[in-house]
Amino acid sequence: MTVAVGCQDAPADLGAETVAAQGEPATLPTPRTKGPLSLETAISQRRSHRDFAPGALTPQELAQLTWSAQGITDKERGLRAAPSAGGLYPLELYVVDAKGIWHYEPSKNALSLITAGDHRAELMQIGVGQAPIGAAAVNLVFTGVIERSRPRYGDRAERYVQIEVGHAAENVLLQATALGLGAVPIAAFDDDAFRKLLRVGEEQTPLYIISVGRMATGA
Repeated sequence: MTVAVGCQDAPADLGAETVAAQGEPATLPTPRTKGPLSLETAISQRRSHRDFAPGALTPQELAQLTWSAQGITDKERGLRAAPSAGGLYPLELYVVDAKGIWHYEPSKNALSLITAGDHRAELMQIGVGQAPIGAAAVNLVFTGVIERSRPRYGDRAERYVQIEVGHAAENVLLQATALGLGAVPIAAFDDDAFRKLLRVGEEQTPLYIISVGRMATGA
């Protein structure tokens, strides 16, 4: 098995100001489904990295990460990279980077701007001051809309959503490893402040932050 590895394109600059002015989503590069690193090697090499070097990710790298989390892998049936109970897909994915806060749209493979500007330091404080959040090139932020699953699964809906974010997060961690990037999962944060930063309501439950960046020398 192989895990997709993005090429080293120019640093990602999705142009938050331009996107905000145009009101259009920023389309990401097409994800790659083949790469030189085997899945087995990615599993064996995966570690939590908390020390990041400065530097943005390439557009292709960002596309690989978002695709691994929630990307469409079967266009005819709308199936995604991570399994979902009943195919209900209750997860929402956001990207927090130096350019802004973005919402990932799986059907378009695109990012829609929520708030322009660098809010990583604010997210770090929401995450009880954990330094990797502020130093990471990007933070992939997951929420869950439990009510999407509740009509079908009742009281078990919350459990299934929590399981699902674990599936998606591990995909991201393995994809980061395959790209030669460092990543660390973080689950400690202030839920209310989390929602306020993302501009979402009570219907979205904050679940997980995956901080990703280039590994510092010696990390």
